[in-house]
Amino acid sequence: MLKIMFKQALTKIPYGGDYNPDQWPKDIWDEDMRLFQLAGIDIATINVFSWALNQPDEKTYSFDWLDEVMDYLHKHQIKVCLGTGTAAHPAWMAKRYPDVLTVDFEGRKRKFGRRHNSCPNSPTYRKYAREMVQRLAERYKAHPALLLWHVNNEYGVQCYCDQCQTAFQEWLQRKYGTLDALNTAWNTRFWGHMFYDWDEIVLPNRLSEHIDSRRPEVTVFQGISLDYTRFNSDSLLDCYLLERDAIKAVIPEAIVTTNFQSNGTYKPLDYFKWAKALDVVALDCYPTNDMPMSHTAMRHDLMRGLKDGMPYMLMESCPSQLNWKPQNPLKRPGITKLWSYQAIAHGADSVMYFQLRRSIGAFEKFHGALIDHAGHEHTRVFREAAELGKELERIGDRLLDSRIKTRVGLLFDWENWWAIDYSSGPSVDLNYLNEIQNYYDALYEQNIQVDLIGVDTDFSRYDLILAPVLYMVKAGLKEKLEQFVGRGGTFVTTFFSGIVNESDLVTTGGYPGELRHLLGIWVEEIDALFPEQKNTMVMVEELEGFKASYDCGLLCDLIHAEGAEVLAQYGQDFYQGIPVLTCNRFEKGQAWYVGTSPEPEFLKHFVRKLTQEKHIYPILNAPENIEVSVREKDGKQFMFLLNHNKERAQVILDSESQEDVLSGEAVSGRIEIPAKGVRILQLPI
Repeated sequence: MLKIMFKQALTKIPYGGDYNPDQWPKDIWDEDMRLFQLAGIDIATINVFSWALNQPDEKTYSFDWLDEVMDYLHKHQIKVCLGTGTAAHPAWMAKRYPDVLTVDFEGRKRKFGRRHNSCPNSPTYRKYAREMVQRLAERYKAHPALLLWHVNNEYGVQCYCDQCQTAFQEWLQRKYGTLDALNTAWNTRFWGHMFYDWDEIVLPNRLSEHIDSRRPEVTVFQGISLDYTRFNSDSLLDCYLLERDAIKAVIPEAIVTTNFQSNGTYKPLDYFKWAKALDVVALDCYPTNDMPMSHTAMRHDLMRGLKDGMPYMLMESCPSQLNWKPQNPLKRPGITKLWSYQAIAHGADSVMYFQLRRSIGAFEKFHGALIDHAGHEHTRVFREAAELGKELERIGDRLLDSRIKTRVGLLFDWENWWAIDYSSGPSVDLNYLNEIQNYYDALYEQNIQVDLIGVDTDFSRYDLILAPVLYMVKAGLKEKLEQFVGRGGTFVTTFFSGIVNESDLVTTGGYPGELRHLLGIWVEEIDALFPEQKNTMVMVEELEGFKASYDCGLLCDLIHAEGAEVLAQYGQDFYQGIPVLTCNRFEKGQAWYVGTSPEPEFLKHFVRKLTQEKHIYPILNAPENIEVSVREKDGKQFMFLLNHNKERAQVILDSESQEDVLSGEAVSGRIEIPAKGVRILQLPI
């Protein structure tokens, strides 16, 4: 994707990261270039937090330093990812125009400081941000170093000020049209919340609808809080669009993006909606040493799924240790390269770090970097990064714009996530991300590739779609799922699904609401188990590859079969013998319902059955903790073998002879993967 977008400007996977030469004297710059060349660095993100430097007061703009840096990087054959600098407004702006400052969830007006402290609905902020971006675009539109634009940085503020409240009221008017429609959607007759004028509506925060100081997500009116969360995501997206459009007004062919944070599952922003506005998705990925590798893999697959399987950019990662956790251990030898290749294996078309040179002061001075405080190449981190740089140079453009083809989709929806967490029941232990991860893990552990997809994705590309905890059924989704299953697809959903519509209003007539006909069941009640409690799923008849029973917990739906076949029943409690696992034959396909949260072994056996019935098989039978992924391009397949073990491992290849992309050697039969090592094999056509 990157090579196509940049009109063949790329000859290899871009390798680099955030660079802040403005924080260093110029005599350091030459040394940086020498070290960059040693490490194979060919792209630098600059100007991300330089608004105050570029605009020292309301009327003065000063870009001389940036001109020099742009020319300097071009002279050394380094492409530029140019930041707009708008992630932190200058102090003079906060002093003269306090409307740019945010109000927090507790209702407190913040002062100048930190970053992400700009109200997204501040007219002042939007005015000066647009003007800054216009000037940057005009100045650098023809600069030969410019490769793409980096708008703002890790959008994520939430504001509860009066101007946000007014903007929220206007947003609601556009969405609902009338107060009658809004009152109906929010069910405001409950507790006498009816609104008779738009300006009666206040923002939902600690001063209004949110009542639990220990759990800020607890709200007495889910509809209001859900709409505010949508509004906040849209407000920040409007700020991004303002800058993107200012750039494209000057440079129509510009490639514009912004970086997604929290490893891709940042809760406050609907990244599926945002991705439509980005030319290329960009991810900041910072797994911790104790994070299971399947968790990181799932988030990489989510980034690829945001734009229907298109490759994305790894915009930020860390070559060494983090700095913001309670404990920040070093990355062990080999991990930086292993995790970088994991991103590429799942669809990344770049490897970039924060940061290229370690800062000497402020919050991130102990955040890892290519160039450490020692300031030279004689460090373990630099040597490993340079080794990766050489390998990426050797790979060239062979992997650029290659794709991952899979017939399995895992449905992920931000609004569903928000609604579940705002729900006042049935259990605080219900965690949407955990349930999604459980099903992902069952696929990951068997090396079956999967796309994380949204409700707007074309379902016809898949044979199997899993949608754990599909609490919210949006308009049109029922029909879309029925068409998918009717054509022969297999659909799986779980407990606490089909409960509400987009306004978080319960669909009456029995759970799972609109999905009842497709699934062939009726859920009468939902039991919430205490954390230490368990029930069992007892198989009705012996199924190949399954045990006789499995543990389950969290929630237990009490199911009546209405045409669906019952494959397992509860083994305990007053609902012993009631269905827990069902399959409904719907036209040419199947619709499965899992009425509880099962133990991992059940999911592994269940997923194996579903995929084998669709003739979907593991890429390769590999030992435990050997991750396998395949990317395809121009009729060629590239298999990644990632050894997450502390010991070397061996795999047996299916075909006779394959090329090792990193070494150029031909390999076959039993091959070895070093501890924390990587093999990339080009499969024979």
